[in-house]
Amino acid sequence: MTRVRDCSAQVIDGRQKKAEAFLDSAEVDADMSPDVRVTLLIHAGIAASDVLCCRSLGHYVQGESHNEAIKELEKVNRKLARDLGLLLGMKTRAGYGHSPVSGADAKRAARAATRLVEATR
Repeated sequence: MTRVRDCSAQVIDGRQKKAEAFLDSAEVDADMSPDVRVTLLIHAGIAASDVLCCRSLGHYVQGESHNEAIKELEKVNRKLARDLGLLLGMKTRAGYGHSPVSGADAKRAARAATRLVEATR
């Protein structure tokens, strides 16, 4: 079930700080497992998406379906929604799968998360 969450300055500030922290953490350790790095990048992208939706729409969505978050971000920026979709598409493999994320996918995730976080600045 998708829930619409209203945004306050406190919510925006908190989600912004988390987006930055997840992105910074993903960039710190060059020897980090690609799966761990991509998981941090996914969380950075989700938090950044929440900030972007809050600022433009006054709300963000939470729920079981990642597609709802992507659709909501499309209302703000289609290119950034594609970046979020790319990240969310890697979530199961990076966090729960038995095979690791490839180096190329980790680079793609880093670019997507960076674009999302930079858009919040």
